[in-house]
Amino acid sequence: MVSLPRVVVAAPASGQGKTTVATGLMAALRARGLKVSGHKAGPDYIDPGYHALATGRPGRNLDPVLCGEELIAPLFAHGAAGADIAVVEGVMGLFDGRGRTSFGSTAHVARLLDAPVLLVVDAASQGRSVAALVAGFAGFDPRVRVAGVILNRVGSAWHEEILRAALDDLGVPVLGALRRDDGVMTPSRHLGLVPVAEREGPARHALDRLGAVVGAAVDLDAVLRLATSAGPLPTAAWSPEAALAGSSRPDPNHPVDTTHPADTCHPTRPADRVGGPDRPDRRPVVAVAGGPAFSFSYPETAELLAAAGAEVARVDPLRDEALPPGTAALVLGGGFPEMHVADLAANEPLRADVARLARSGRPVIAECAGLLYLARELDGQPMCGVLDASAGMTGRLTLGYRDATAAADSVVAPAGAAVRGHEFHRTAVDPPHSRDPAWMVGDRPEGFVRGSVHASYLHLHWAGYPELARRVAEAAAA
Repeated sequence: MVSLPRVVVAAPASGQGKTTVATGLMAALRARGLKVSGHKAGPDYIDPGYHALATGRPGRNLDPVLCGEELIAPLFAHGAAGADIAVVEGVMGLFDGRGRTSFGSTAHVARLLDAPVLLVVDAASQGRSVAALVAGFAGFDPRVRVAGVILNRVGSAWHEEILRAALDDLGVPVLGALRRDDGVMTPSRHLGLVPVAEREGPARHALDRLGAVVGAAVDLDAVLRLATSAGPLPTAAWSPEAALAGSSRPDPNHPVDTTHPADTCHPTRPADRVGGPDRPDRRPVVAVAGGPAFSFSYPETAELLAAAGAEVARVDPLRDEALPPGTAALVLGGGFPEMHVADLAANEPLRADVARLARSGRPVIAECAGLLYLARELDGQPMCGVLDASAGMTGRLTLGYRDATAAADSVVAPAGAAVRGHEFHRTAVDPPHSRDPAWMVGDRPEGFVRGSVHASYLHLHWAGYPELARRVAEAAAA
């Protein structure tokens, strides 16, 4: 059982100001001296980076599509451990889920967390009609408690008075009203907001201002009362050790039960079983890419690798000229290599080191940005040359969840294993797959498998597939 004040910040549609309000609330509550835990519904990597900057804790994703709905409450409890309050930023519109359903929507996550919803409404072009809009959202699904409204982009004191009067008649409390302020805007580009890792100084300054703006415009005491109205959540915290202990059945569409207390589960680690007489306790080093070009990574990935027996080390392909000493495997996640292609190309020593690691037969796992980095070239600039393929920017956005099966045995998964991942890019690779593809997405082959190299556009959340971490750690230790 978890007793933690919590609130979900939602909106009628994308672009209404969810990120502004949610991140501003996190910063304002932290400025009050509270320990704040930030969460994001859905697969997005960028918003949690801003949450982490605002709270001083890792931003955590809650995605029923990628992880399974039974893991949402345990993952929430794990990520929010030790916090005084949790703020969950929604995704898209409140009821927008996968395809024609609300599965994976903000409303779905709010139900799974039994959390009240704070609806952010962009009021820039409406008056009393705001009441009809809020009434529709509040009454659409009785299982979802829309318990308050924050008005965004209010034009004037008179405009605010009209809006508040309309909502008073409805009986939904207005907990704050933000005026139009371009000074708290975050720059965007082809895949959304510019990540924190690429602009930490300016982002920190903007967040300080945003926290002050939200703190002055929102009734924080009312938000705290609303968050406290969420009752005890009947769950135990997820733990990577317990997840690995229960991951013997490789059916990723039915995530393992991780509700057992972590201190009762002590799986045998690969490092306890391998090595030689001269290095009996050596944990294999698994390097995980980070930095401005590779900022997309769920924190559970590193936690699972460590629980599986690996020593996790960070490497920044923009700045580090060599892999960490003793690297036995490399995980290259997502990010924006296309925005840093010249600097990645200029770091020839690291590119050569990555190629040597791949040639040695050590595991190299690449998702999206990692796939581009392993290619022969990206937008005409030399990359690692591990894959005989060229990559480049296109004008086409590829976006959405994908159901896939492993096309063959690999370091990541056994042949036939089912996974559910997410694609989000404006690049293309030629050829799009090798003779031995990583996945079959329906009848479409996708990605590359070459020896112990596994490269694909598909992003996976490893909490839903803990066996991946075990396979990588064991292959690194072998």
